Amino acid sequence: MYKTVILYKTPMHTVSLSEFRANASAMLDRVEQGETVRILRHGKPVAELVPVQPAAPEKLPSWKRPIHPLEYQRADGKSLAQLIMDERESARY
Repeated sequence: MYKTVILYKTPMHTVSLSEFRANASAMLDRVEQGETVRILRHGKPVAELVPVQPAAPEKLPSWKRPIHPLEYQRADGKSLAQLIMDERESARY
């Protein structure tokens, strides 16, 4: 009945807004390495940059899922690509 939740503790780096503006690229590098960056304005936290968690494939919308080519084999052993090439070669034009 109870759901187990596992929280992962990541290192956190706290910076002021002016420091973040001056070193935005370095802060993003820290986030890429797995750290969380907390941004302060006038000493109060206003934002946190956290690493992106990859979504599970079943939670991705259908238009973002990878497309796998259709594998269709005819009884005579020819692929659909071969049938198209044969049709083009035998065309009258």
